[in-house]
Amino acid sequence: MAKKSDKLVRLERRKKSIRRDLHGVPECPRLSVYRSLKHIYAQIVDDTQGRTLASASSRALKLTGGNAETARAVGKALAEAAKAQAIERVRFDRGGRKFHGRLKALADAAREGGLKF
Repeated sequence: MAKKSDKLVRLERRKKSIRRDLHGVPECPRLSVYRSLKHIYAQIVDDTQGRTLASASSRALKLTGGNAETARAVGKALAEAAKAQAIERVRFDRGGRKFHGRLKALADAAREGGLKF
């Protein structure tokens, strides 16, 4: 059986610590971001109902490459999907990752698209 690396264990601990205090409610849902080596995924979640209200990903947009330009396109698409659902305010859940690089590019594009957080 493979043991998780210390880095992944620390990431999981940070993620749980953040999620303990960060809950999405209907008035201000949670914008959750997950990034892998190749793709980036973002969704707006209402935690009280356990529903995804809007989502966007580099896979759905058929974009390749895990770079900041791809993340910007995903952020822009997510902001458009949120506007269609009449969502303006969200709480940003970075998933335990540092706020820089692709994560920051996605957040900036979502803000430019009209989301407030």
